[in-house]
Amino acid sequence: MRDVLDKLLPWWQSGEPVAVATVVATFQSAPRLPGASMLVGPSGEAVGSVSGGCVEGAVYELAQQVLTNRVPSLQRYGVSDADAFAVGLTCGGILDVFVEVIDAENFPELGGVAADIEAGEPIAVATVVAHDEAAWVGRRLIIRPEGRAEAVVGSLSSSRADDAVSADARGLLAAGRSETLHYGPDGQRRGDGMAVFVSSYAPKPRMLVFGAIDFAAAVARVGSFLGYHVTVCDARPVFATESRFPEADEVVVKWPHRFLAEEVAEGRVDGRTVICVLTHDPKFDVPVLETALRLPEVAYVGAMGSRRTHDDRMARLKEAGLTDDELGRLSSPIGLDLGARTPEETAISIAAEIVAVHWGGRGNRLSMAGGPIHHAEHRE
Repeated sequence: MRDVLDKLLPWWQSGEPVAVATVVATFQSAPRLPGASMLVGPSGEAVGSVSGGCVEGAVYELAQQVLTNRVPSLQRYGVSDADAFAVGLTCGGILDVFVEVIDAENFPELGGVAADIEAGEPIAVATVVAHDEAAWVGRRLIIRPEGRAEAVVGSLSSSRADDAVSADARGLLAAGRSETLHYGPDGQRRGDGMAVFVSSYAPKPRMLVFGAIDFAAAVARVGSFLGYHVTVCDARPVFATESRFPEADEVVVKWPHRFLAEEVAEGRVDGRTVICVLTHDPKFDVPVLETALRLPEVAYVGAMGSRRTHDDRMARLKEAGLTDDELGRLSSPIGLDLGARTPEETAISIAAEIVAVHWGGRGNRLSMAGGPIHHAEHRE
């Protein structure tokens, strides 16, 4: 819903009902992730996408039906072997799409949810998408981290279900994942009868770029485009300026290793954080890499430099006491082999490697490979 919230909110504020279709589960080579949404507005406008075009027409028709009868619907879309003209995904994937009507009456908490998302505060919305009793479908909980005001808002009409779902939703929220969970009809941990989609709105993952050089400006642009909260850090104030990095969320003048250590101590570095060290100067990059490679959880650590720079850097890091396992986490020289020359091309190379590491891609040309195009989530 995050991707269509700017369109949904004005309709909600005006009291207009909107059909919201959300991907709640995917199987095989599905083109969109759980949480991808499409809106059908009060005048029939279509906003967003659930499949990149494969089943949008069918979902649009279902959304219009749900707008009319206000009965939520869970529909599966996939390849049909029996009917070559049936609605399905040409990629061979399968999508479960939940369609519901959202307005100020049945989702009064949406304004608060939107405010938290805008502020970067973690929040999850848990919605019953299937149940043995139809009256349960569409009920929802709003879940925030423990200790915050209004940590749980709403009810599924069962304290047992509320407790189970809120506890599991906080686990998904901490990991930044959206997923459908299955329970017994009253929230039992074992059994079937109730499916609950948890849509997690965690703060943006962070990209830390060390080294205020021209390549860093291009990496910051690409990182922002990919949805990262981008920080550029350099110890040299003459280079680390906001005017040189207008698309970074923040520019910090500080020794890189000290800044990273402070961020770790404050809990602002997690398993989704990517770190790009572009200084290729040992007095800057060795200390920050020593800190980064010893972190228990981080998504990616890459360092720029030639093969000679890499060899010298590895020797210095070994002298600093890093183990082979720790050194093995370093992507150096940074990026995929795209033949990149310019800062912009190099930024694409770096971004491509980050994406490949996250999803388990191999970086090969798809035209020269076989098997599924979309990979299951993979984390190093």
